[in-house]
Amino acid sequence: MPFLRNISPRVAAAVLTFALIGGCSSTSGNDATGQGGDIQGEALAECLSGQTIPAGSTLNIATTVAPITSIVANVAGGLAQITGIVPEGTNSHTFEPSPSVAATLVDTDVIFANGLILEEPTKELAATNLPKSAALCELGTAVLPVDDYIYDFSFPKAGGKPNPHLWTDPKLAIKYVALIRDVLVKMDPSNAAAYTSNAAAYTVKLNELDAAITTASATLPAEDRKLLTYHDAYAYFAADYGWQILGAIQPSDFAEPTAREVGDLITQVKKSKVKAIFGSEVFPSAVLAQIGRETGVTYVDVLRDDDLLGKPGDANHSFLGLMQFDYITMIEALGGDATALRNLNITDVAPDNAKYPQ
Repeated sequence: MPFLRNISPRVAAAVLTFALIGGCSSTSGNDATGQGGDIQGEALAECLSGQTIPAGSTLNIATTVAPITSIVANVAGGLAQITGIVPEGTNSHTFEPSPSVAATLVDTDVIFANGLILEEPTKELAATNLPKSAALCELGTAVLPVDDYIYDFSFPKAGGKPNPHLWTDPKLAIKYVALIRDVLVKMDPSNAAAYTSNAAAYTVKLNELDAAITTASATLPAEDRKLLTYHDAYAYFAADYGWQILGAIQPSDFAEPTAREVGDLITQVKKSKVKAIFGSEVFPSAVLAQIGRETGVTYVDVLRDDDLLGKPGDANHSFLGLMQFDYITMIEALGGDATALRNLNITDVAPDNAKYPQ
């Protein structure tokens, strides 16, 4: 890419994200015995460390971001009390739990977090408030080998924080479901059959989502499967489904790009011939709007990665509804046919009685 020669290192990191991650597969199959296995293995052991509750009792579960809450609710099937911690529409990277969350944690049997250094303040609060019998299960850290961590513009390796957005990749969400099932079965064996059945039914739904994304993505030529977004939430998805990440506007320090950097990004968008750029419903971006205007490229500002659609109780207020919406939005904006995604049945497999803070 010779046209990148004179741009700033910061922007070069943005537009060369795919060059850094293109060879990385988030589903390579490495296990805990490989490099970085101590981190993954320790996280898995912690997930399964919670004590079994007495027969006839109800599991008290805490969750962090709303997509994880939705996934857990489908596996639990109304047999557990589930309380979300991170309010929807909140920046989960900077969220600081209020002291009142401690009251939830003291009665929690297991907390399901994403991990990969996403929820450190919540982990710190949990460390001093969770009962000794409870488990703190960092799903992403437990299922993803360290070799498969993705570092990029918003999450540079020098900063020590990998991209944590595993849940936007259905292939990795399936691994979350399997681990959640195992944790619930271990802690509440009286309901093991129900948890196992719910997880199997939900995995079928996720496999259908996976197939629909593959089908819909194939309606786009490879050169059109390009993403320039505000929030850097789709790196693992891109690696698994053959998409190219051009970059993300939001850098790791959450500052705005300089005027020069914006100019360089405008040049990059023109040269890449990308058909649409994508903003966040949660993080409106004047920069992306400017880039859209100056390049004549469609600017779509409705993507969301951890804020579910609608309100709790709405039919589309679910992880499946969120994934369907995001990938229909991307594929259609880029000129593809998202019929396979539109035809999905996104109904939850079990009642979602979780508490979602708003």
